[in-house]
Amino acid sequence: VQLQASGGGLVQAGGSLRLSCTASGHSFRSYSVGWFRRAPGKEREFVAHISWGAGATTYADSVKGRFTISRDNAKRTSDLQMNSLKPEDTAVYYCAAQLVGDHRLPGAWGYWGQGTQVTVSS
Repeated sequence: VQLQASGGGLVQAGGSLRLSCTASGHSFRSYSVGWFRRAPGKEREFVAHISWGAGATTYADSVKGRFTISRDNAKRTSDLQMNSLKPEDTAVYYCAAQLVGDHRLPGAWGYWGQGTQVTVSS
């Protein structure tokens, strides 16, 4: 599966952005989808995940209650709605796909999009 992330940009603190991940290839519905981010000088970290099938979701504590992940299997897309953005949310955001594995570990994800920059100004 190939992934392409889009929707990043510059927003003021307290604002919102919606990121999208578009997949190509077969059997998108069989993959879990995750969003990760890498801030300058930091390692890539888990943000959110939505499972295949029932679409169970998990979030990093730092974004819980502010971010919402969703997926549309018919359109082969996953969105990350980000509300109440903070300067510390500034990072390059990546979407990823996996069949199995620990969804919180970047190394467990086999497929990655190219990343989209999100900048939150104070």
